[in-house]
Amino acid sequence: MQVVAAAYFLIDGIADIVAEARHGITAEVATECLIAAALVLGVVMGARHAQSLMREARRADHVSRAARGAMSALIEDQFRAWDLSRAEAEVALFILKGCSIAEIAQMRAAAEGTVRSQLSQVYEKAGVRNQAALLAVFIDPLLDPLLPPN
Repeated sequence: MQVVAAAYFLIDGIADIVAEARHGITAEVATECLIAAALVLGVVMGARHAQSLMREARRADHVSRAARGAMSALIEDQFRAWDLSRAEAEVALFILKGCSIAEIAQMRAAAEGTVRSQLSQVYEKAGVRNQAALLAVFIDPLLDPLLPPN
């Protein structure tokens, strides 16, 4: 809509200049032209800013995708280092996502006791005692750069 208004005022200003060129340009016409030029400049600057925001959003999306991929690779590598079985790795991943034992049992079509047993094996192999400590294994390295030096 601003583009239409800018075009209208710009064309009107140019028409006024052409019409009054023989008699001299009045302050009113000069003011109209300045306002029209400022409006055009505002439209151009707004469009450039919108393009810049779109580029930044695409870059942020790219970085986010890369981070998700890196996090997935980190988790997979750690699961391999702990020598988790496929079932243990699935249970561990669901726990990292915040699922309850009952939810995991339902998703895996397994008994809750089986899930608890697999989770105990995960905790033992990871050297942790609970879900929070397991999550901390993956979160702590991400937070280290944020901590102030001692």
